[in-house]
Amino acid sequence: MLNNPALAADELLRRRRARKSLVHYAQEIVIPGRPVTEDDEEGCFRPVESTIAAHHWLLMNTIQETMETPDGAAMIFMPPGSAKSTYCSVVGPSWYLGNRPGSQIILASYADDLAKKMGRRTRQIVSSDRYQQIMQTTLSKSSSAAEQWALGNGSEYMAGGILSGLTGNRADGLIIDDPTKGRREAESPTNSQTVWDAYQDDARTRLKPNAWRIIVMTRWDMLDLAGRILPEKWAGESGKILCRDGRVWNIICLPAIADRSDDPLGRPIGGALWPEWFPKRHWDEYKLNPRSWLSLFQQKPTAEEGTFFKREYFKRYSQLPEKLSIYMSGDFATRDGEGDETELAVWGIDSADNVYALDWWHGQTTSDVWVDALLDRSQRFEPLWFIGEGGPIRRSVEPWLKKRMTERKTYVACEWLPSTHDKPTMARSFQAMASVGKVHFPMTDWAERVIDQLMRFPNGAYDDAVDTCGLFGRFIAQTWAPSVKQAQPVPDFAAPLLVRDFQANRRGVR
Repeated sequence: MLNNPALAADELLRRRRARKSLVHYAQEIVIPGRPVTEDDEEGCFRPVESTIAAHHWLLMNTIQETMETPDGAAMIFMPPGSAKSTYCSVVGPSWYLGNRPGSQIILASYADDLAKKMGRRTRQIVSSDRYQQIMQTTLSKSSSAAEQWALGNGSEYMAGGILSGLTGNRADGLIIDDPTKGRREAESPTNSQTVWDAYQDDARTRLKPNAWRIIVMTRWDMLDLAGRILPEKWAGESGKILCRDGRVWNIICLPAIADRSDDPLGRPIGGALWPEWFPKRHWDEYKLNPRSWLSLFQQKPTAEEGTFFKREYFKRYSQLPEKLSIYMSGDFATRDGEGDETELAVWGIDSADNVYALDWWHGQTTSDVWVDALLDRSQRFEPLWFIGEGGPIRRSVEPWLKKRMTERKTYVACEWLPSTHDKPTMARSFQAMASVGKVHFPMTDWAERVIDQLMRFPNGAYDDAVDTCGLFGRFIAQTWAPSVKQAQPVPDFAAPLLVRDFQANRRGVR
């Protein structure tokens, strides 16, 4: 066939395109799908039954960009059955290793068996005649293990469970595919922390300078691996986003049913993923379990409308009453290295018992900083009471707080409420106030952050702001008698009572 000059030229062009483009490469090879037998050690796989869909194109373009970018990083969230592992963890590594002689890839998953299965599928590609034609290399004759093999061009592949200890190899690229087995493991704080530690201490430390990394998964919980990296206020958006680890990640989030106007595939809200393969009704049965639907299929482990708190509970205000009884509450992070933040809230109550969140401060910092932040607000708002948590937290906080009060000649009456380990119980009073429409927040970024945390409670990764609301709610439930006589005029810097002016004139309040 190749004696025909036109056909030979076409073949040469196809090989060049395949080496240059992961998408073209995927169209040139036979992609392994299901194993031909049920044997766990089966090394032969049937070709995939589906054609390359729009989301596969997006996925492969993202993978290639990440692999070709020094220090590249991508997180890919798609529902089960979307073939994300096929293109990210099977096709992608074979293309990269063939294109870059002497390179190394590590693939990690929740268990050795799954990682080995991915390794066998990738090995089937690199063993094929077509792969040798395109890449001019193939599987090394000395390679037999599914989890560790090499190519004739010197490239190496290693796969294993993320908890098994990925030691011995260095890597130019790391792929983590489904690091959590199921909901039980995802919701176990111990297992969640173990996976995080394995990523931090084992997988990540295997990377060479400028190595790339890709995490591909379905979401299970707010404290899953992705949840610990994503920004706290992440709400399903795709794009290049600065995350909590200080790294810019290219995030592709494709829910089963589009729920954002900026869907990366351009789907309208309500548009289904892969409709040529899965009719829209395919997803209906999964919606019967809202918890699983929102996490596994929509990639948002907590309902947007909330479970313990509902979004419609919270009113938004642009104008404040003339007189308010002012209170403060705070939840203090007294232990270093646990990810907690100190949260300080300023509240106002009007003569009709409506509650207004006036100001908020939060930070992971030392006690001298947040004690002064508390006293700054005390000076500005002159609260009737500050409400904090008793027990060990009070014993840790109170001495320094009293010392700074004396030094600054700024005093606030403190009420320390007993603590319990049942956070939902401690939040019940605030929940009750909110559920009858008594709680109002301004249209500000900090208010969105607090409401977002309330929406995710009790399954969210963070609940320090919820604890702060809960302390205020418990105090008011015990002493619900804010009288008009107690009410104070809103501070001058809040005039003329519009939120935009309140913000502009609050003189550096964080």
